[in-house]
Amino acid sequence: MEHNFFILSEWILLAVIATILSIRLGIAVVLIEVVVGAVASNLIYIEVTPWVNMLASFGAVTIVFLAGAEIEPQSLKENLKESLTIGLLSFLLPFLGVMAIAHYVFGWNSCAAKIAGLALSTTAVAVVYAVIVEGGLAETRMGQSILAACFVTDFLTVIMLGILFTGYSLKLVWFVCIVGVVVVFATPLASRLFSKFGGKVSEPEIKFIFLLIAVLAYVAVVNEVEAILPSFILGLAMAGFFAQYKHVLHKMRSIVYVSFTPFFFIKAGALISFSSLYSMAGIVFVFLFTNMLTKISAVFPASLAFGYSKGNSVYFSLLMSAGLTFGAIAALFGLTNNYITSDQYSVIVAAVLLSAVVPTVTAQKFFPPAPESPAKT
Repeated sequence: MEHNFFILSEWILLAVIATILSIRLGIAVVLIEVVVGAVASNLIYIEVTPWVNMLASFGAVTIVFLAGAEIEPQSLKENLKESLTIGLLSFLLPFLGVMAIAHYVFGWNSCAAKIAGLALSTTAVAVVYAVIVEGGLAETRMGQSILAACFVTDFLTVIMLGILFTGYSLKLVWFVCIVGVVVVFATPLASRLFSKFGGKVSEPEIKFIFLLIAVLAYVAVVNEVEAILPSFILGLAMAGFFAQYKHVLHKMRSIVYVSFTPFFFIKAGALISFSSLYSMAGIVFVFLFTNMLTKISAVFPASLAFGYSKGNSVYFSLLMSAGLTFGAIAALFGLTNNYITSDQYSVIVAAVLLSAVVPTVTAQKFFPPAPESPAKT
């Protein structure tokens, strides 16, 4: 028992250090948590226990739920064409670009090149949401559009992974049916529970939402689907309901940021091996550069076409370059099924994790977005 408290103390200490550095440097705390996790894991040994993995996993699904719940339905409807277009381009160009580099420049076989392309075409909803919230953009048109475009990009990644490698089975049908039922009944049940038991010190309404998220995560994992996908769908489906309960959403955000997401982002950083980065730095940075170049080439002109200023279009493009969860998952899928080697896995994961930090820090420090009117509700 005392060993567990020692491990917990280590992780909380890292979270505190990351928070203080974030405030000092003016950079989103989740990005500093990734860096702190990387430095700590390479300088000292930090143990990743099963309960740390559990807290990290729950942090991922809850923050993605919050990202979906922040999107105003009316704003999504008005900017649907924008989000679909940018999300599609944000997936397609990096997928083709990284796949071509991996195959024709580095000589990877077609399967390994496809895994690399998929891993580096993603956009991390969890990272982008955290940056947007800290930047005060969650309720602006650009913030809403970025979150929706992130979802489109990652959804296309999941679909393409299924088409190219896994195929579709009865499990997927069951998953879709169960998620559909939960989504349909979630809002009516929450409405009754919130009106009857809301406002209590024990926060039954927040516990109920956490229960729904956990159930959907279980259903996803059992049916071999990434757990954060149904969480975002549930958040999106309940966004209209939470427009009436913003205070509950803010309480949930505080709980998640303090209790769960530090484990997720510090763990993500802990996966970065400095020795691997050093020995394969050339390939890693070529992948990172290709990812950023193709993302910007896709998103920047599209953002301009939808009326954003040049500065805000650069900011939009850089945030869409941030990868993490789905990218690491795609790489792990490739390694588990022998589509890529362990060295190729290390290269892809290093590039994915760097993409969570480099473009987002660049966006925050050098291309802060100009003030924008709130999204229409």
